[in-house]
Amino acid sequence: MARDDWDPHRLPDLTGRRYLVTGSTAGLGFFSTLQLAAAGGHVIMTGRNPNRLASARAAVLRNAPDASVETLLLDTSNLGSVRAAAATVRGRAGLHGLLLNAGIVHPPRHRETTPDGHEVVFATNALGHYALVGELLLPLAAGRGRMVWVGSMSTSMWPYDPIDPELENGYTPWRAYVQSKVATSALGFEADRRLRAASVPIASLVAHPGFSIGGRTRGIVGVNEPSRGRRFAGNLQAPITQSKEHGAWPLVRALVDPEAEGGQFWGPARVVAGAARRATPARITRDRDIAARLWHYCEHATGVPWPYLKASRARRRR
Repeated sequence: MARDDWDPHRLPDLTGRRYLVTGSTAGLGFFSTLQLAAAGGHVIMTGRNPNRLASARAAVLRNAPDASVETLLLDTSNLGSVRAAAATVRGRAGLHGLLLNAGIVHPPRHRETTPDGHEVVFATNALGHYALVGELLLPLAAGRGRMVWVGSMSTSMWPYDPIDPELENGYTPWRAYVQSKVATSALGFEADRRLRAASVPIASLVAHPGFSIGGRTRGIVGVNEPSRGRRFAGNLQAPITQSKEHGAWPLVRALVDPEAEGGQFWGPARVVAGAARRATPARITRDRDIAARLWHYCEHATGVPWPYLKASRARRRR
């Protein structure tokens, strides 16, 4: 399918392919799930709250009655939860794609830590996803799959160097968010370099949703129910925003477009909104020294070294 002909409403047939989406109970994760499932893919919907997961799954089936979806409890801020969820997924057939979407968009006013002792925004947005991929590398290699890390356009405007990834000093909510997205993007690009070097048949890409807000997103019971005030505010921002549904387009395209390749960055055509297109990542996210430093930190903080050798052998057995 030529890139100029890409239509987010007519995705390639995904029948027989399995995807896992983190944070799929609302927003980008929900709409990405809906788009993948409507195209025939089997989607493992994950989230922290079982009631919200049930509501989101029901909403997917209302919108796509033939969808094949299941739910799985997964809290990316909790390494024990990551390991448990990954063990469940590993016990099944191969995996064709991971959408690493779960994240905290509105950080707490003051620094908070997880039960594992990590700063909660970094843990949720970056560290947990690093661990999850490491735990699922073998089934992803068996499926010759693809992973997509969710970045942010904010990294181009505020290039915070995550020299202190846990922000033990100088915490602010905005820095915590942007710095976590610098880390997420840098890890995504570094993953592709390392997987290529180890001859592992997995592509790693990064995508961002532009400026996507709930106030411009269609109402779905149990998933997106904005107040009149949010609707009004969203409409005032129409020239520079888009819906969460449209924000999912670059994420889904990066995950399933046959012409997309590892190491690429995808986003809306007008940066804040528009059709999904190849984009230019922030310079700081492409800094290999920063990426190597973050990788080393994540490996030791999670205790999850990625099993490149085993994953490469999985490729040769196919």
